[in-house]
Amino acid sequence: MNKMTLGLVAALALVAGPALAEDRVIEGAEIASACAGDVVKLCAGVIPGEGRVKACVKNSLSKLSQSCRDTIAHEVSAQVPQDGAQAKMTRIGGLNDYRYCEIFLIGGNPFDLEGAVYNTTELNLGADKTDSCPDALWSKVDPKKLKDEYHLLGVFKNGPRHWMYDWIETPIGAEKDLSGLKVRWINYVQLPPDMFKQGSTFYKPTTVERKSKQGYAKGQAIFILDDPEGTPWVMQAYSLIVDPTLKFDDLKTLGTKLKLPPGWKYRWKVLDQDMEIHAINGTARIVQDDLEGTYNACFTQGGEAACSIQP
Repeated sequence: MNKMTLGLVAALALVAGPALAEDRVIEGAEIASACAGDVVKLCAGVIPGEGRVKACVKNSLSKLSQSCRDTIAHEVSAQVPQDGAQAKMTRIGGLNDYRYCEIFLIGGNPFDLEGAVYNTTELNLGADKTDSCPDALWSKVDPKKLKDEYHLLGVFKNGPRHWMYDWIETPIGAEKDLSGLKVRWINYVQLPPDMFKQGSTFYKPTTVERKSKQGYAKGQAIFILDDPEGTPWVMQAYSLIVDPTLKFDDLKTLGTKLKLPPGWKYRWKVLDQDMEIHAINGTARIVQDDLEGTYNACFTQGGEAACSIQP
């Protein structure tokens, strides 16, 4: 998969292209799904954004599958809210095992889907100061109503999730109330063409553009995927989307639940010193497991290391 302008979601994010169930994103999906195979095959070298995928598809009309040709006639487009214009770099601490959710307001067009990403961190707090996404509020978020209200192609509910960082520094933009849930803008993302295919992101490393940096504290437990080449990938968040019963205490034995591909390994350790992770030349590497947990790579490029220590 090619470089995509994903930030904290990667956070995918992430979100870097998480698998989307039918009740998590609506409309625009039919066209994107019908043409996803064509896009991957015919436009493999095209970076999503600025109409590039759409242009590639339309330049390849004679090579498109029948299902893709049948749906192109229904193409629609929409603009996402521009709530990142006044974003300020903000440091947030106390995040280890902190529950949050995200909402993607999705626009663009079905060949170049763009999401404005909104995060709940530090908001919606009640008696539990580590839960910014209470079930009572999250369950009331109606994607269909939000889609109609903001004239969008779709809305994606991403969560609940739990941060694994101790702290993060990231751009924070305008605050919104989305169906009673308070959220703040954190990024714009260009969504991958195969995002609607279940499992399309699992154990498939990709790159993201990122301005944020993150840290783990001495004495903190961290959870790591080692890929077949020996690169360690440190968990940035675990997800309750696939397994709603998952808890922090389960992470030490998570490797017994994951469907690890050949050559991949899972482990955990307690840090004996602080660790920071940052992008190299604005680019980070991320991967997702089959429970939709997300991880950052500790890699080196041009003599620069993404992680302050090798875990």
